[in-house]
Amino acid sequence: MGKQLPILPSATQPAEGAAAEAVIYSRVFCKNENAPPLRLLVDFLKSRGQLPILPPDMDDALLDEWAWVQIVLGYAQERKPIHVFCVRDRGSFQDLFEQERQQFLENLSSFDDIEASLAQEHVTRARFILTTRMLEADVTEDGYDFNGWILEFFQEHCNGIVQIDRQGFFSPKGELIVDLSTQEE
Repeated sequence: MGKQLPILPSATQPAEGAAAEAVIYSRVFCKNENAPPLRLLVDFLKSRGQLPILPPDMDDALLDEWAWVQIVLGYAQERKPIHVFCVRDRGSFQDLFEQERQQFLENLSSFDDIEASLAQEHVTRARFILTTRMLEADVTEDGYDFNGWILEFFQEHCNGIVQIDRQGFFSPKGELIVDLSTQEE
């Protein structure tokens, strides 16, 4: 199993036109310059006993692309897949990257302990943010585990720190180090 990171639903509202279903967001603020190609993530998941389900119409060559922005990864045929997004400090989604970074720097500014300083340093120096999105009503324990492996891959391979909405930031050992549960709406 992936690191046991407790995931609670996000208070983030669904996109316009989307069903009013509770969505769970988690992120990894990564200090590496580039996100790795998706093939490395898929291979990592397989090495952990996971069987990621890729979109059936996806061109295999896209797995080797470095500049990917999003992918849908399934963990079970009967469940909705996990949406994985990557926004960078440059390019088309730079404004979204800056908005996310600023929001979390503001949230962390009210803390003055060493753990919050570590999280703040990661957010400040992040070059890209990996975000996962799951539908709360549809996800199972296997889905939480699958998501945990995705987060762990980016945390370990991209010098990242994990953040889960309505919870906070987590250490590499999966321990809550900055509790943001009372700050996030």
